[in-house]
Amino acid sequence: MRKLPVYILLDTSGSMYGEPIEAVKNGLQVLTSTLTSDPYALETAYLSVITFDSTAKQAVPLTEIAAFQPPQLKASGCTALGEALQLVAQCADQEVIKTTPEKKGDWKPLVFIMTDGEPTDDIRKGLEDFKSRKWGMVVACAAGAGANTNTLKQITENVVSLDTADSATIRQFFKWVSASVQANSVKVDEGKGEINSIGELPPPPPEVNIVI
Repeated sequence: MRKLPVYILLDTSGSMYGEPIEAVKNGLQVLTSTLTSDPYALETAYLSVITFDSTAKQAVPLTEIAAFQPPQLKASGCTALGEALQLVAQCADQEVIKTTPEKKGDWKPLVFIMTDGEPTDDIRKGLEDFKSRKWGMVVACAAGAGANTNTLKQITENVVSLDTADSATIRQFFKWVSASVQANSVKVDEGKGEINSIGELPPPPPEVNIVI
């Protein structure tokens, strides 16, 4: 069975302390319970969580939905987004089965990035590594006024912004991520290939603004 890998990169720097990080934890619970109750996602989607603060780490390796447990998240430190981009490229190299002339590999990974601030590291090296891999849909989310959408536009043209990083708004973002993964699962399950542009995803809720 070809899996649909989903990598979620989460900013766990100090500025996420308090309500934002709690909202992200709740958001991951929403995502897990939504996908677990969807037969298509249950069959194809695999989730991984990568966190980045002063360093980046893979908190959960690529795991099938039925066995996925949201990680314990704490907010502290800086915002090593460049390191996170480098890490997701390395993880995908190890975890995603490539297509060969003999055999179809996994679907191209979906990547969702959420940050509330500016990277504190130089993102160029990580960005280069990230761009040299084949991804499906990459969506970057600027949570609140402190995040720079121009920086995120360097990573992907699919950038969304949240006006605030409060629990209701972050919850809506994760609900939209869930709906997007579900839509992709149905499409690949029906053999129609993958979703490639943000216009093919379910329309985001009012709290999630598409940055043009």
